[in-house]
Amino acid sequence: MIDTDLPYKRVVLKLSGEALLGKQDFGIDPEVLSRMANEVRDVAALGVQIAVVLGGGNIFRGQGLARAGMDRVTGDHMGMLATLINSLAFQDALERVDVMARVMSGLQVNEVCEDYIRRRAVRHLEKGRVTIFGAGMGNPFFTTDTAASLRAIEIGADILVKATRVDGVYDADPEKVPDAKRYKKLSFNKVIDDRLNVMDTTAVVMCRDNNLPIRVFDLDVQGNLMRLIKGEDIGTLVVPD
Repeated sequence: MIDTDLPYKRVVLKLSGEALLGKQDFGIDPEVLSRMANEVRDVAALGVQIAVVLGGGNIFRGQGLARAGMDRVTGDHMGMLATLINSLAFQDALERVDVMARVMSGLQVNEVCEDYIRRRAVRHLEKGRVTIFGAGMGNPFFTTDTAASLRAIEIGADILVKATRVDGVYDADPEKVPDAKRYKKLSFNKVIDDRLNVMDTTAVVMCRDNNLPIRVFDLDVQGNLMRLIKGEDIGTLVVPD
């Protein structure tokens, strides 16, 4: 039974592939994977319907090889497969902490997971299953940020939350500019006009045009996801003007 006082009933969580690296240079850090699974489990236990979109940058980045001469479509397809590896790993981590989870893919790989079908995804969520959307949109030239925005809009999510390694959106890179200012709240148009590093522009425009708020927060701080779901002012909120 969902806590009716919660501000969000259905949420899409966007995790970068780099978030799974932890202290490693490549691949998946089992400790990070387990901690993230526990965070999602605790949120799901409140009755919140939660879907997850993972990037694949910890394994492969198609754009980098495309710049080096590889065919862009081939590189992007390889990147989609990397997101599926992360999705299956996250499904396993969730199941190990007794959370029902389903991976749905934008590419047809029926031997390892389901195809993405919107109505079936919504049904999984209604049954309390954490639904993991892998392989992006199933098309090259689109990022997993855009895939997260699209899936969130399709399933009628209340908010798209993007986990990063910093505690919100800044007016400059906080790792390079010590006195960079963190925004608590931003409009979609300011994000686009100022080219702030929230998500790629296509993803931001999709959220703007469909009135889907975005919250950017630091998942490295344990408990932040739960605080956000309960309505605390964590990170940076991006909303319509």
